[in-house]
Order: sequence, then structure tokens, then C-alpha cells
Amino acid sequence: MQTGSRAAFVLGNSSIPPGSRAVVDIPFGKLYTHTELNIGAHVIHGRRDGPVLLVAAALHGDEINGVEICRRLLKLPRLNQLKGTLIVVPIVNTYGFVQQSRYLPDRRDLNRSFPGSEKGSLGSRMAFQFTDKILKKCTHAIDLHTGAIHRSNLPQVRASAKDKMALRMAEVFNAPIIIKAASREGTMRGTANSLGIPILLYEAGEALRFDEQSINIGVRGILNVMTDLGMLRAGRKKPLTKSLFSKKSSWVRAEHDGIARYYVGLGQTVKPGDIMAHIYSPYSDFEVAVTASFAGIVIGRNNLPLVNEGEALFHVAEVSSLAEAEKTLDAINDEVDNAMPPVLGEEYGVV
Repeated sequence: MQTGSRAAFVLGNSSIPPGSRAVVDIPFGKLYTHTELNIGAHVIHGRRDGPVLLVAAALHGDEINGVEICRRLLKLPRLNQLKGTLIVVPIVNTYGFVQQSRYLPDRRDLNRSFPGSEKGSLGSRMAFQFTDKILKKCTHAIDLHTGAIHRSNLPQVRASAKDKMALRMAEVFNAPIIIKAASREGTMRGTANSLGIPILLYEAGEALRFDEQSINIGVRGILNVMTDLGMLRAGRKKPLTKSLFSKKSSWVRAEHDGIARYYVGLGQTVKPGDIMAHIYSPYSDFEVAVTASFAGIVIGRNNLPLVNEGEALFHVAEVSSLAEAEKTLDAINDEVDNAMPPVLGEEYGVV
């Protein structure tokens, strides 16, 4: 039932009437050159009441998969029938994005600066403004990330085990694996948790690279969450394969410096004692094996062969059954691949 008297949505200095969309530029400070820093937010304000969902990407400026996820999401005709309000911020860290850098001009990590301060560093001020002007406007949030430079992540979602709504969002998002993990201090997810805003963190791919599978899973996952929240009308579809759950993950690190030969890729399962890589010296016959210490699935991997002692090489998540994990990953990948045309093709803006 439409409510023509629904109030306009106010973001920054802009007022968006129901049934319309706009791009709002919110000032976030200036550089020493007097150049203004703005964050652009797409706002789609539905004609009917409903949740206010935030989708944010590039909090780390070099993590660009989420930018493409946002682009494809915003092109969907389904959003014309939106119930509630959708706020999409494709690039939070505008400076880092322009510089192809994870960081801000002062080398601070914006995602370690929350909730921020009006009188702190540039990162702290940006985090404060984002929290005050955008995050607090929302009822739910999805934060899009990738692995760091030279590191790639298997598509995965992370949510607090104490937040039932966030866990529900994680389940319906339907990434290959769900990590139940507490948020770090200074992160946007931690601030959202403290504000009582259910938030989901999606990690997939590598910094400064597009990964088609990760993008497709991300767009599909956001639509799944929006449908479950009642923001979009549910269509007929086959039941989806349920995601894997993991309560614990840890990194396998290099015990020596040298040049690494990797044998295990993302999504592969390992057992205790399995050789995952060898590290060798270019000046001698020295060679040492990197082995798995517990059974699990590889959800993150270093892609750079040149390693230092102590460097993280493989991120492994514990799972209850390796055989079940392999079946689940294969099934979810097949579901995404088979959905390409037309669901993830023309409608998602894939060329």
C-alpha cells in the first residue's frame, strides 16, 4: 500500500522526495591545497516505508571490487519498486581511490579511525562525519571489502555472533562461507555494532583488481538481503545452497624468508600435514615446506612469491566437514555461474 504522505529523506543538505533518487555530495574536509573532499552518496527513496539500508565500498581506497558491485546494483530496474530507502556510497575513501591506495593522505587507515572525532586527524574527522551524517541514518548496513594488495580473499561474509539480525543477513547473503567474528576496534563495523545497527562485512577478491565471480556473488547477496528485509519483492527461485559456517580462522605464516611456490588456491581444502607451499633460497639448496596445521578451507592467500619470515601466506577457516565444504562451494559457484544470463547478465550491467 502506497503512502503518498511519506516524508522526504534528508541526507546532508539534500531532501529526496519519496519515489525519487539523487546523488548527494557530502563535504568531508579539505586538503592543504584547499581542495575539498566530498563523498558522493546515491539515495533511492521508495514510495513506501521500509528499512534504510547502507551499502558502502572502498573504505580502503584500493579495494575496488565493491565499486563495481555498487554500479551494477544501481542499474537494476527492480530498484524502481523499492520499499524503504537505499543509500549507496561506492567510494568512501575518495583520496585513497584516486591514489590507488588503501590509506588517506596522512597514511592513516580510515577503517581504524571510527567513530572518529570532530577535532582529530583527517581520518578521524572523516570517520566522524561519515558516522554522523550517513551511518546513523541507517537501520542496516553492508560494508564491501577485498583482500589487501597482493592478497586475495575467497568470497566470504563476516558478522558478529552476538547480533542475530546480522547473522540472518549473513545467511541470506549466501556467500560461500560465513565467519562469525567480533569486530575490530576503530572499524565501521565496530561503530555500527555499538549503535545497534546490524552490519555485514563482505570480503572478496584482491585490491586493485576486478574479480567477476566475487562481483556477481556480491550483487546477488545484496539483493538477497534486500528481499529478506522486505525492500524488494521476492520472486520465484530455487532454494539456494546454504553457506558454510566457520567459528575460527587463522593464518599460516612463513617460517623462513625466501621465494615461495604456492600449491594451494582459494577454496581448496587442506588437512593437517598437507604441503601448501615450499620456500626456497635463490643462493643455495635450502628449501622448506609450508604445511597445514589443522583441517580447513583456504579463504585467503598471499599472491606475491617473495616472502619474509613471519609473513602471512594462507588464511584457513576451520570447518566441520571437508567433504561437505567442497560440495557446498561447488554448488554455490554453479548457482552463480548458471544465473549469469539474464539474471546476472543484462540486468546487472555485464558487458
